[in-house]
Amino acid sequence: MSDPAVHSTLITGIGELTTNDPGLGRLTDAAIVFDSHVRWVGPASSAPAADERIDVAGRAVLPGWVDSHTHLLFAGDRTAEFEARMAGQAYTAGGIAVTVGATREASDDDLLVNLHKHVAEAAHQGTTTVETKTGYGLTVADEVRSARIAAGVVDEVTFLGAHLVPADVDKDAYVSLVAGMMLDAVVPYARWADVFCERGAFDEDESRTVLEAAAARGLGLRVHGNQLGEGPGVRLAVELGAASVDHCTYLSDADVEALSRSRTVATLLPACDLSTRQPLAPGRRLLDAGATIALASNCNPGSSYTTSMAFNVAIAVLQMGLTVEEAVAAATLGGAKALRRSDVGHLGVGARADVHVLEAPSATHLAYRPGVPLTHAVWREGRQVR
Repeated sequence: MSDPAVHSTLITGIGELTTNDPGLGRLTDAAIVFDSHVRWVGPASSAPAADERIDVAGRAVLPGWVDSHTHLLFAGDRTAEFEARMAGQAYTAGGIAVTVGATREASDDDLLVNLHKHVAEAAHQGTTTVETKTGYGLTVADEVRSARIAAGVVDEVTFLGAHLVPADVDKDAYVSLVAGMMLDAVVPYARWADVFCERGAFDEDESRTVLEAAAARGLGLRVHGNQLGEGPGVRLAVELGAASVDHCTYLSDADVEALSRSRTVATLLPACDLSTRQPLAPGRRLLDAGATIALASNCNPGSSYTTSMAFNVAIAVLQMGLTVEEAVAAATLGGAKALRRSDVGHLGVGARADVHVLEAPSATHLAYRPGVPLTHAVWREGRQVR
């Protein structure tokens, strides 16, 4: 007997359906049936019946965006820092301390309201899977608070106690704290651990200490690496089997080769590169070498204050040399791979029903009409959120 609580939806009249499923590819004149998960995909003329039928009149449909790198648990504002950077001041990691101070002062309710605001803003633009990091607390109590609040809202939580060494704290003592007491306290709320392996933050040995301790406690690994210059981030991420290394702005030939031979996803953050006036990450070079890439927003109040995955897709196509199909795949399936998930980022049968309908006949319009809001409707796990 069927469960009367399960509601099925048929979306038909799809002009272009991007499935990211190797057996299906990109379909035209298509339809899809789903409840909480995708149940059928194929030609519109063969679509089975469902409880609800929606004709999208030739619009394009794609999987919901998978934003695998954000910093949404914060308080405060860094507009002044942005203005100074636009006036020529170089970007450094030091601005993080401003957000740390504001976040520590904020109440739980303030942090929760701000997090919900940004997640809803992203969802209204087609983002259906969100990862976010701690890292603006940098004490045991504040990191646990951040992880706990995030765990109730987003899909994936990453512990980033190794974001910056707080002012007036001994660095060796802080690394020991992050890899010990702080990590133990945060583990119940997080699936991942990350470290900012960069000059001005944590060096290779310090990063290794944190990552190995996290892996020993069962957390998956991520690395902020190679943002401000060539360095050990990519090499360390690949060596330790990290799911992703993020930024990848400055890569040596050895870095590219290492990524191409590994499961570690190179997560590129083009909006951040623009905001910090850095070179764009070498997406074309990575793809040509056989590496797996993801695109993510890096939404944070200092270096990339945007929740728009479409903006990042447009930059990747217009300025990084990716095709539209490659950029869309990187922002959906690539993000899923960076989170080591097989249930999102595609619209094959059995996938979570995260469906993004564009106000356009094809995904090409995401780059053809940059800056134009093109999200028509969004379902997350079969529930319409826009």
